[in-house]
Formats: sequence, structure tokens, C-alpha cells
Amino acid sequence: MTASSPSEYLAVPSLPDLLVRARHRHGGRPALSIDGARQTFSELFDRAMLTARSLAALGVGRRSRVGIYMPNCAEFVEVLFGASMLGAMVVPINNRFRSRELTHVHADAELGVILTRQASADSPDHPGRLLAVVKELPGPRPIVVVLGEPRERVAADGTIADPEFRSLADGVAAATVEDSRSRIRLRDVAAILYTSGTTAMPKGCIHTHEALTRNGIVTGRSRFLLSERDRFFDPLPMFHVSFLLPMIACVDAGAEMLAMSRFDGEQALEIIEGQRATWVFAAFQAIAGGLMGAASFGRRSTGSVRMSMCVGNPPDLRRFQAAFPAADLLSTYGSTETGGVITYHEPNASREQRVTTCGTAFRGVELAIKDLDSPAHLGAGGIGEILVRGYSVLDGYLNDPGATAEAVDADGWLHTGDLGVIDDSGQLIFHGRVKDMIKVGGENVSPAEIEALLAEHPAVLVVHVVGAPDPRLDEVVAAYIEVVPGASVSEQDVISFCAEQVARFKVPRYVRFVDDWPMSATKVRKDELRRRIAAEVAGAAVQPT
Repeated sequence: MTASSPSEYLAVPSLPDLLVRARHRHGGRPALSIDGARQTFSELFDRAMLTARSLAALGVGRRSRVGIYMPNCAEFVEVLFGASMLGAMVVPINNRFRSRELTHVHADAELGVILTRQASADSPDHPGRLLAVVKELPGPRPIVVVLGEPRERVAADGTIADPEFRSLADGVAAATVEDSRSRIRLRDVAAILYTSGTTAMPKGCIHTHEALTRNGIVTGRSRFLLSERDRFFDPLPMFHVSFLLPMIACVDAGAEMLAMSRFDGEQALEIIEGQRATWVFAAFQAIAGGLMGAASFGRRSTGSVRMSMCVGNPPDLRRFQAAFPAADLLSTYGSTETGGVITYHEPNASREQRVTTCGTAFRGVELAIKDLDSPAHLGAGGIGEILVRGYSVLDGYLNDPGATAEAVDADGWLHTGDLGVIDDSGQLIFHGRVKDMIKVGGENVSPAEIEALLAEHPAVLVVHVVGAPDPRLDEVVAAYIEVVPGASVSEQDVISFCAEQVARFKVPRYVRFVDDWPMSATKVRKDELRRRIAAEVAGAAVQPT
């Protein structure tokens, strides 16, 4: 049954109720596998309950805010569900954040407890990073729980080691946790999810149980078509909505989620082949490129994969589609503010729609396209700002009513700041960020259009287009390119390639070749690329067009 069926009925549970239901329906089935280490749904519930009892002994309860700052590991998921059982708000923290960002998140979210751990001896020292910040805090300090470590290795004041934390559960009965869970309402806040903070300090997006669980369940049932027979490979960071929503979808369906403590293309292919994954959730080009660039890619057996997902421009998506030829490819649109994703392709979507559009909106979610120069909403085919309204839109930015009022208007529409088009069949086509739109002498240039064009060049592996300042035209086009290994291409080759196919004002004025990209958690930071080219142009004479 698809999301468009008029007879569809959807019972939406709270986040912890979702796990309880899965325990009853699928208890002995595998729920989570990380680097091959498995937990069943019953084991995951038991560990989450133990975590909840220990947190309750620390005073965590309804509306408490619990931070999770750790790499991908089973404990992350256990804490997520365990804290939720108590009615607490979970605050997953980007595990790349350092001192400045950690200080900001702690102060903004007013965290009472933060749980952390180090995955292995050679992985980043998340406990060390966190403790260095906490000891410098001027005000009340959170309780820091360091999982996976004995007391002798955790010497900081106000810090609790793993054995001590686990023993706290002895003083709290499971019935106490069950009482807390029974009082959770769907419109209670489940999580505060922080944006990546590429242009300012990260903002906390307030999301309810309904927003997250309903979104995940709708995704799994109507677009992923999941069942308990599925093995869903998702190597994304666990703090990211690209892990949280698929995890919710898998728990609802009784499907097994296959995760990794740290992404590596070769190891990922081993997991896909060895555990016969039925779903490959690459999500971003960085993951897709890592899979297709692995040495054994093409020699591995991936015939078990029936569905895959990635976002990108059409040439990139066609390459990914060809990489898993037996799988139906999905693409999507969404953001942290929209509770993750709010479109996917429906089962009857054509292969061409799957690589050129983001699919259609979920039931309960509305999409509109706003004219860039007026409040008017545009019809099919008009390009403008994407607006979203519905159950999954954030309940506001934490401690920032000004930003909330700017983002969500009086009619409940979230102004995403993204450019898009809705075609005649209701498919959304993404055209990049409004702020990324390049104004060349009064003409609008969509970076997504030029990126899609350049991605067709055989020597171009990855491309990102930004605006560069120009004294006469305001802005001109600049292209940053990562070249296919072993290929050769010059700046003039790129310019000539574009000049043959698009108007002169769309042709890149600057072409820069790179090996490493400035990254947020999952995306290339275009603000940094703009800063680089602006700094370069400021010290160089600009030739007229």
C-alpha cells in the first residue's frame, strides 16, 4: 500500500514505544549489526532499559536533556532509546564537533548529562575532547558518563565510568521506567537535532516523537517497502537524520540495520556481500564514491541489493544506479528542519524520474514553490524557494525565536532557503540553495545546472560550483573539480566544454582543481569554497567578459 492510498491507516508510537512493539513482534530477530557484532531486538530493548534505569538514578526524567557524543556504536542506539524511555530529550552531538561547538551545544541545550565513549584505541578520543571542554566551563557542569572505560581510566571530577554507571541501575526498578514511558505524548519533544553550522553556530531543531517516528514509519512502509527479511546497510553517522530515520523505519519493520563504526569503502563492500544486504543507503556522494572507488568494486557479489538510495545530480545518480543494476534507486529531499526527509520516489516511479527528481511528498506533508521576488506561490514548472508544511516540520529553533519566526511564517510554511521546481506529475526537482544562486550581471545561474553539466565530462569525478565576486558583473561562475584518477584535463578544457553547451554568462570564469574538500558532517562546505575564491580574486586583476 502506497502513501497515496485513501484507506491507509498509520498508528504512530513514541520512539520508545516503537522499540517495545518491535521487541514483542520481532524479539529474537537481529536488530542492529555494527562491524559484524549483532544485537537482537530483545537484547537492544534490555540494554536500553538498563541504560534508562542508570540515567534515572542520575536524576534524568521528563524534559531532561541528554547529550550523546560518541562514534557509531551499539551504545549510541541504547542511549537514544534509553533516555527516550524516561521522557528525556535526546541531543545527538556531531562527533566531529570540537571545543567551540561543544561549548555552544552544551550551553544552548543546557545539557545535564552527556554520554561519550571511544570506539577503539585508534579512533578519535571523544571522551578526551569532551572532558577538556567540560573542565573549562564557567557555570554548572554536566555529568559526563564515559562508557566502555573502567574507573581507573576516568579520573576527572564529575565523571562516571562504565561499571559505576551500570551499577546505578540496581537502585531503580524497571517499573519506574515503564511509568515514565507510559506518560510520553506524541507531541512531546523527542530530540534536539543540531544543524551543521556551516555559516553560523549550529542551531538546535526541536522535533517531537510524532515528527521522527511518523516520518521514519511512512518512509519504511511506503517508499523503502521494508519487511523483517530486509538487511539495511546504512554507514552514516548515527547523530545524523540519515541514520536516525532509516533506523526508525527498520525498527518498525523488524528489519536488521547494518552499520559501521567508521566508513571504509572496501569494508562496506565486504559487509554488503557477506551479510547479503538488501538495501544500500549511500545517501551522499561521499559514500557512493567510496563504494564505487573501492578496489574490489565490480568483483563483489551485490545481487542481493534490491533497493538503493543516494542524492546528487543526474550523471552521478546514473552512475550509482548502474553500480547496483538490480536495485531500484531512490533519491530524496529534506533537511534537519523538516525532520529528515519529506519526499522519496513512489514504487511506480520511472528510472528517469529516479535520477532526475527527488520524488513526491509524503502524505501529511505539503510542498509549495514561492516566487523569489514576491510572496506568490508558483505553478508547475516554476523555479523558486521550496516551502514545506506538515507534521514533520521543526517545532522551532531552540532559544532562538527570531530565527524561528524568520524560518516559519504565520501560515506554518517552513521557508527552506532551497531552490526547486515541482513538475506536472508532482515530482520535486532540487536546484540548490537560494543563497547559492549566482547573479551574473542580473542573470540567475543555478549551480546545480552547471554541476550537472560538468559531471558529464569524462575527466570530472566531483564538481561543486560557487559564485566568485566580480566588479562589473557582481558575480561570475567558479568551478571546483576533483579529477578522475589517471585522467587529465585543463582549465581551458573545462571552459570550452561548457562554452559549447550553455550561454556565455553560465560558463565558469574560474576553474580550480582540488584533491580534498572542506566538509561538514556529510556535505561539502560551499561557504568555504566561496571564501577561498573570494580571497583569491581580491588579490588578482579580473579580466572583463
